[in-house]
Amino acid sequence: MFFHIVLERNMQLHPRHFGPHLRDKLVSKLIKDVEGTCSGRHGFVVAITGVEDVGKGLIREGTGFVTFPVKYQCVVFRPFKGEILEAVVTMVNKMGFFAEAGPVQIFVSNHLIPDDMEFQSGDVPNYTTSDGSVKIQKESEVRLKIIGTRVDATEIFCIGTIKDDFLGVISDPGAAV
Repeated sequence: MFFHIVLERNMQLHPRHFGPHLRDKLVSKLIKDVEGTCSGRHGFVVAITGVEDVGKGLIREGTGFVTFPVKYQCVVFRPFKGEILEAVVTMVNKMGFFAEAGPVQIFVSNHLIPDDMEFQSGDVPNYTTSDGSVKIQKESEVRLKIIGTRVDATEIFCIGTIKDDFLGVISDPGAAV
């Protein structure tokens, strides 16, 4: 799920950037350093939407660098247990498949895939129904439910299932003609 939150970060800036464009340099450095990162507590930082406040700088002795406290607004993505997501399959093997929903990677075990689907090895490994009407392979879009998450300091891992009503393949790249 996406959230719009306010975060704070201390930014260090070299003295050569001091001048009339100091704030612009701080904001561009903030965007470069923060967008696309993951914190276990808040999730993946998708975009910085605004800078609320730049505090007074504190000179670091011996280096000349100045540390500025910066308060900013950002959009974060944090998946939760029980959430339904649409994802793109990135890898299929006999143990299950991996899918990506934005920056988060989700593993769906073969025990959490419907019983009527079987693994087919070959040129393009996939899970196929017995009648061949539904196929999960690389680049397929699936709707899945997150049943578990593990949060590290810099990464979030998820386990998902498609063994529920209204979950499964949304689009199959092999069927596109």
